[in-house]
Amino acid sequence: MNIFSLDKKVIIVTGATGVLGEAFVNGIAAAGGRLVLIGRKLDIAQQRADEVNNAGGEAIAAAADVLDEAALLQIRDNVLAKWGRIDGLVNGAGGNMPEAVVAPGDDLFSFSIDGMRKAFDLNLFGTILPTRIFGEAIVKNGGSIINISSMAASQAITRVLGYSMAKAAVDNFTKWMATEMAQRYGDKVRMNAIAPGFFVTHQNRSLLTNTDGTYTERGGKVINNTPAGRFGAPDELIGALVWLLSDASAFVNGQVISVDGGFSIYSGV
Repeated sequence: MNIFSLDKKVIIVTGATGVLGEAFVNGIAAAGGRLVLIGRKLDIAQQRADEVNNAGGEAIAAAADVLDEAALLQIRDNVLAKWGRIDGLVNGAGGNMPEAVVAPGDDLFSFSIDGMRKAFDLNLFGTILPTRIFGEAIVKNGGSIINISSMAASQAITRVLGYSMAKAAVDNFTKWMATEMAQRYGDKVRMNAIAPGFFVTHQNRSLLTNTDGTYTERGGKVINNTPAGRFGAPDELIGALVWLLSDASAFVNGQVISVDGGFSIYSGV
């Protein structure tokens, strides 16, 4: 018996069209899971679903914004009609946005309130809403929900104010929801989070690296504070992801697991 197997488990992945989302999809497919790829770019989601299917796996793609309740409800109904169950949810949608950034030269007391709200909508409510909609189905057969936290949730990282506050709220939601579900359903359904360290994505590439591949000033600071001495590779999130989705983590609940090369524990000295 392979306790890390996701064989035939139906796993929803939001943000499946992103860089980290691609690693999530590949990891779940390799572990035998049935995938539902949700993203705003249907062409990319469909391409990734086709790759899974062509390799002998099972996947479907769906276009939706994680804040669109009607679209998520329709996806849930379609999945239940096709496979009859939902066993897991990866709340992978999220990210930073320019309106929620406070740059070094900005007036510290004039940051955009609307920008902060947008960051909370995407990162916090974009986690809460899919949990409400798909979690109800997961409870029926048992399963696991994984949120995506950040290094910015637990320590001050300059500029990214809205993102930082929203991810801190995701951590709190993870612990609160894990507790409530355990008290109501026992060990039937669990919620945990993964906190990635610094991974180069489409959103942060120009902030961390120059066009010639060298580090920007900000990128250099990150590397200097990462004992591993490098950025993470998206595939390095797969181990923690599959573990938290599988029966191997049956007694793990309400935890935020850092995958960060040591960034979160290094004092800089």
